[in-house]
Amino acid sequence: MPLTIAVQMDPLETINIAGDSSFALMLSAQARGHTIYHYDVRDLSYSEGRLWTRARPVTVQRVKGDHYDAGEPVDIDLGADVDVVLMRQDPPFDLSYITATHLLERIAGQTLVVNDPASVRNAPEKVFVLDFARFMPPTLITRSVEEARKFLKRHGSIVVKPLHGNGGKAIFKIDADGQNLSSLIEVFNTAYREPHMVQAFLPEIEKGDKRIVLVDGEVAGAINRLPGEGEIRSNLATGGSAVQTELSEREQEICAALAPELRKRGLLFVGIDVIGGKWLTEINVTSPTGIVAIDKFNGTDTAAMIWDAIERRLAERSAA
Repeated sequence: MPLTIAVQMDPLETINIAGDSSFALMLSAQARGHTIYHYDVRDLSYSEGRLWTRARPVTVQRVKGDHYDAGEPVDIDLGADVDVVLMRQDPPFDLSYITATHLLERIAGQTLVVNDPASVRNAPEKVFVLDFARFMPPTLITRSVEEARKFLKRHGSIVVKPLHGNGGKAIFKIDADGQNLSSLIEVFNTAYREPHMVQAFLPEIEKGDKRIVLVDGEVAGAINRLPGEGEIRSNLATGGSAVQTELSEREQEICAALAPELRKRGLLFVGIDVIGGKWLTEINVTSPTGIVAIDKFNGTDTAAMIWDAIERRLAERSAA
C-alpha cells in the first residue's frame, strides 16, 4: 500500500548523493510508490494537540547536481497526514535535537516515527553503549584532569572525545607521556558542559573500525573503515576509506546481545562501531550511515530491508 512519508533532515541541496543513507532511503521509498515530503526540523510547530510543519513534496533521482525536485511548500499535520516520519537530521545531539524528539513523541500513537523519538533521546550514541560495557574497551566518563591522568597511567595511550560528538570530530590521542592532556581537558571543559569520554587507545584501529548496520535487530551488513594517512579516525567523513568485510564470532555475539533491546526500543535502523573484531565503541541511533557502501560491496539492498521493517511495524500497529 502506498505510504505518505515525511523526512526530517538537513537541506537536500547539501547532501552527497553518492553515499548518503537518507537519500538512499528516499530513492527506495519512491520506487515503492510512496509519497515523500521533506522538512527542516526548525519548521516544526505544535498547538492544541497538533504537530505540523511546513514541508515540500519531493521526487529524487541519482543524478549529481540534479538529484531532487521540490514542489511548493504546504502545511502537513504529522499526526494525521502522514504514515511515517523519518527523523534523519544530522547531530549535534543538543537541546534542539532533544526538543524535536519531545515534539515527535506527541504523535507516537498516530504516526510511526523512525527511529522512535523517545528511544533516540534516551540512547545517545556514547551513553547507550554503556549498557553493554562488557563489550567495550576500558572507558572513563569525566571532566576531571586528575581522573584522566590516573586512567592514562593505568592504560598508557588514550583517546579523548566529546560525549555527544559525531562524525569523528574532536577525537584526540594522548600518548603515555601525557603531553597536552591537561590542556586538552581544559579546552574540553570550556567547550562542553557535559563530561567527556576517555578510552584506552586500541592499536587495532590501524586495521579499521567496522560499521555494522542492524535493521530491526537483524544484521544487514558491514563495512570496515580504514583510517586515512596520519589519522586514527576512520570515519568516512574524515577521510577514511571503506573495504569489504565479514563479522567475527565476537561481533556476531555483540549483535545478538543488542538485538532484543533495539527491537524493544523501536530502534529500527542502527549502526554500531566495533574495533579489532571485539571492542564495541558506539551505538548510532540518531542518523546512522553506511548503507550505500555496504550495499556496494555486498550486492544487498539495505534501504529495502529498512522499508520492509517499517511496513511490518505499520501492519502490526494496524492489527493491534
